[in-house]
Amino acid sequence: MSSPAPNILEISSLHASYGRYDVLRDVDLHVGEGEAVALLGPNGAGKTTLLRAIMGLVKHRRGSIRVRGRELTRLPTHRIARGHAAIVPEGRRLFLNQSVEDNLVLGALHLRRDRRRVAELLESVYELFPALRDLRGRPASALSGGQQQMVAIGRMLMSDPDLLLLDEPSLGLAPIAIDGVAVALAELRRAGRSLLLVEQRVDLALRVCDRVYVLAGGEVALERRANEIHAEERSLINAYLG
Repeated sequence: MSSPAPNILEISSLHASYGRYDVLRDVDLHVGEGEAVALLGPNGAGKTTLLRAIMGLVKHRRGSIRVRGRELTRLPTHRIARGHAAIVPEGRRLFLNQSVEDNLVLGALHLRRDRRRVAELLESVYELFPALRDLRGRPASALSGGQQQMVAIGRMLMSDPDLLLLDEPSLGLAPIAIDGVAVALAELRRAGRSLLLVEQRVDLALRVCDRVYVLAGGEVALERRANEIHAEERSLINAYLG
C-alpha cells in the first residue's frame, strides 16, 4: 500500500488579524502534493485574509503556516514570494502600461540572474496560454478581462512557486473566459502543481478541485472531498455562501 502524498501546505491553529480583531480563528487546513483545494465562504468569512496570511501580508497572532515543512510565519513577504508561494490577487493588479511579456517577467524578478530558467518559465507560460505568445508585445491595458487573467496566472507561475494561490479568478469574467480559466487550472493540476483557490462559483470549484473547505465567521465550517459532495451538502454550501 502506497503512503499518502506529503502536504505542500499545512496550516495549524491559525489566528490572524487586522489590528486587534481576529479575522481567522483556530484554522486548520492542508493542501497535498499535486492537490487542488477550494476555499469557499461568504463575503467577510476570511478567505482572502487566509491567502494574505500565507503570503505574510496579515499579522499572525498564533498558529503555524508551513510550505514543504518551512515555517512561513517568521518570513517576510519578499522571502515567501521567492519560490514558496505566489498569488493571483483579486482584480489581477497588472501593470497596465507595460507589455504582456514585461508583466510576466516581473514574476521572475528573484530569478533574473538565471536567464535560462526565466526563458524556460516564460516558454511554459506560453505553452499553457498560447494566445499570450501573439500578444506578448501588447500593453496589458489592451487585453480583455480573460486575457488579463491569463497574464496574472502566468506571472504567478513565473516565480516557480511550490504553492499556487488564486483569489477569485472567475470574478468579472465572461462565461467563455471562465471556461478558459478552468481549463488552465485543470491543466496545472494534471501537471502536479499544488493550488489553493478562493472562489465564489461552487461549480468551478467542484470542477477543478479535489477537496473543498468552507469558511464561515473566520472558522472552518466544513471540509469535504469534491467528488463526495451530494445535492444536500451542495445546498448547505450554497447556504453558507449566502
